[in-house]
Amino acid sequence: MTQTARQSDRGATDSQSFVKGLWGVRYQVKDVSRSVKFYTEQLGLKLDQQNLPAFAQVSVGNLKLILSGPGASGSRKMPDGRQQEPGGWNRVILQVDDLPARIETLKKAGLHFRNEMEVGPGGKQIQLDDPDGNPIELFEPPAR
Repeated sequence: MTQTARQSDRGATDSQSFVKGLWGVRYQVKDVSRSVKFYTEQLGLKLDQQNLPAFAQVSVGNLKLILSGPGASGSRKMPDGRQQEPGGWNRVILQVDDLPARIETLKKAGLHFRNEMEVGPGGKQIQLDDPDGNPIELFEPPAR
């Protein structure tokens, strides 16, 4: 191994060692109060904290979902002027039991799904939107 390769390997290790773990996922939202209601009442997540109208945190297990509204520090414009906004295709994946039954219940509650349930060797999944168009994937792993 060359000196440069050893330095590159050491640099990769050093640069990765500062990450202590996954903290959570941040979603940009237009109305924090509405989002809190959706995540707690429709999906059953726990409200950890809120500072309305700018910010709230909900959670399930070890996953923290940070909801940043207009005016939150996590929603400020980028230096090049781009505005952070809701939506996109990156998504939080929430594990559920009996996905078909859960879908039926959420459809009756009027939630908007992006697709129909997909089934593959890795399990079953479907995507739905939160009130601001942020995607959520509900996932049921295969039976073992």
